Amino acid sequence: MGRKRRIRKPKKFLKRMQKKLIIMFLLISLVLTGLVVRLMYIEYTSGEKYEKIVLAQQVYNSTTIPYQRGDIIDAKGTVLATSIDVYNVIFDCSVLSKEEGKEEKEKEREKREKEIVATISAVVACFPELKEEDLYQRLKDNPKGQYEVLLKKVSYEDIQPYLAMEEDSKKYPDINGDAIWFEKEYERSYPYNSLAASLIGFVSGGNVGTLGLEKYYDSTLNGLDGREYGYLNADNNFEKTIKPAEDGNTIVTTIDMHIQKVVEDKLAKFNEENTNGYVTGDGFLNGAAILMNPQNGEIYAMADFPGFDLNKPREISDYFTEEELEGLDEDAKMELLNRLWENFCVTSIFEPGSTVKPLTVACGLETGTMTGNETYVCDGLETFAGDTKVHCVSTVGHGVETVEKSLMDSCNDALMQMSYTIGKDNFAAYQSIFGFGKKTGIDLPGEESGLLFAKEKMKPIDLATNSFGQNFNCTMIQVASAFSSLINGGEYYQPHVVKKILDAKGNTIETIKPVLLKETVSKETSDLLKSYLYKTVSEGTGSEAKVNGYSMGGKTGTAEKQPREEENYLVSFIGYLPQENPQLVIYVVIDTPNVEEQDHSNYAQWVTKEILEEILPYLNIYPDEELQPEENEPEGNEPEGGQEPEGNEPEGGQEPE
Repeated sequence: MGRKRRIRKPKKFLKRMQKKLIIMFLLISLVLTGLVVRLMYIEYTSGEKYEKIVLAQQVYNSTTIPYQRGDIIDAKGTVLATSIDVYNVIFDCSVLSKEEGKEEKEKEREKREKEIVATISAVVACFPELKEEDLYQRLKDNPKGQYEVLLKKVSYEDIQPYLAMEEDSKKYPDINGDAIWFEKEYERSYPYNSLAASLIGFVSGGNVGTLGLEKYYDSTLNGLDGREYGYLNADNNFEKTIKPAEDGNTIVTTIDMHIQKVVEDKLAKFNEENTNGYVTGDGFLNGAAILMNPQNGEIYAMADFPGFDLNKPREISDYFTEEELEGLDEDAKMELLNRLWENFCVTSIFEPGSTVKPLTVACGLETGTMTGNETYVCDGLETFAGDTKVHCVSTVGHGVETVEKSLMDSCNDALMQMSYTIGKDNFAAYQSIFGFGKKTGIDLPGEESGLLFAKEKMKPIDLATNSFGQNFNCTMIQVASAFSSLINGGEYYQPHVVKKILDAKGNTIETIKPVLLKETVSKETSDLLKSYLYKTVSEGTGSEAKVNGYSMGGKTGTAEKQPREEENYLVSFIGYLPQENPQLVIYVVIDTPNVEEQDHSNYAQWVTKEILEEILPYLNIYPDEELQPEENEPEGNEPEGGQEPEGNEPEGGQEPE
């Protein structure tokens, strides 16, 4: 019999063993979970720190890609400000240097020396301002240097000769193309130099807008820098990632370059023709002008004289003589530049004179304190408390004046009598309605709000002199905006200089529509005032501004400046055309004319007429009246509306409203 085979029974997986495995699994899981939690905690609290430690141990390169600041263009697409490509010339010494600890073979050494000589010779040949000995010294002093700046802001044209030599490997085989490279950046450029200088403004270092549109729209014009970054591998190949720069937006202005240039040329011409050796004030002659569309608040031109070159705004010797600068410290020179840079139309306040008389009349008509049928007797002056006398332009008096005739003659006496009827409450209310004492909100920096009498402190003599534009201060843009509402039917539009914003590709991203802020007067009052202003130009004191063949209205102004005893004047003219549905308002101010007899508004009228004669056909505004025979050059008009009583100062200074 054979032996019986013994069959072994399988071992049982005892419960005790199962428990051990479960416990072990749970322990391992717990440890792993703890590690994960710990890693997450470290990442959350110190991830950036450890990332920097790791990156610091790598060979890491990072380069900023500069953005291009947006352009400023005029209404017809002409570029007024742009950013052009310029290049910094960079010398990478490490490319031409021998690595430390590495033994060079004879051929390698000869090749390297040829590259050094060829590269440095090529650079010096293309950029004469560089010297060979300086480049050799840089190579010796900083052999591992990768960023030696040789030149800054070299134009695209100026780097082309070197690039051509570098690419011509047959003629220049030993130039090392990696040793010299060009770092691109942008430089602000103004193609028309001084055109609209105070309006456009300029840019300081780092793309910081300093004045004008450059400052007001600084964030719109600026973009975001890009970045090129990555790691160098063992073969010195750059594994790079590029985040492109975001270029700034372009702003499209309401300014017309042609109109702006005509206005500036006429202001400069007036200055050249009136420098007869009679010097007044502090030597600054401020001629300024605003041309705008009264139907929507768009500014066509905003100019002042003297101007400055936007491409070199800080070179003070270009604008002042050595005698003027002699003995001045840097702060004093900076003050001169700041005055030169200011936009007179927006940032300077002055007493406007008789150009605001139509607004006083409108106030009386709108409040019902006047009907327009009143008559006044002008005897040449009005007398106030303390026997203070305020004279009219006609010291013997104009006689009987209607409301219309008082504007035609610019009669101070009649306006003062109107003020008594209007009253200080109504007058102060309409100063506010017309926008005096507050900013217009124009899209330009540095706008002033002006200085008014508070009605509580306004005495009869203050009300009287305010009625014809003395003893309160305002800006040109305030007067132009208020006057525009007076002749367009009563609609006060916020003045503006930008009408559209484009992205870097030229797509429109925002259209700035006209903003109607309020109604100042009724259409009936507007029409009646226009009839008065038409007569003022056709038959009254504003006749010197009239352009032959065009229906036109307007008002002259002559304001005696502070201090009165110096007898300096600011003369002006504000007008519109055509008479029906006006399309253009023009306001010209000559501050302290450089002539012996300053108190003639003709100076501003002549400049106005010359500007209009040149731009009206360009604006497609054509004659709508019969042409009149040309007359000989008339003699100057009598001064009007500017005489002030001595000592008639607001107590405690002029009070802001």
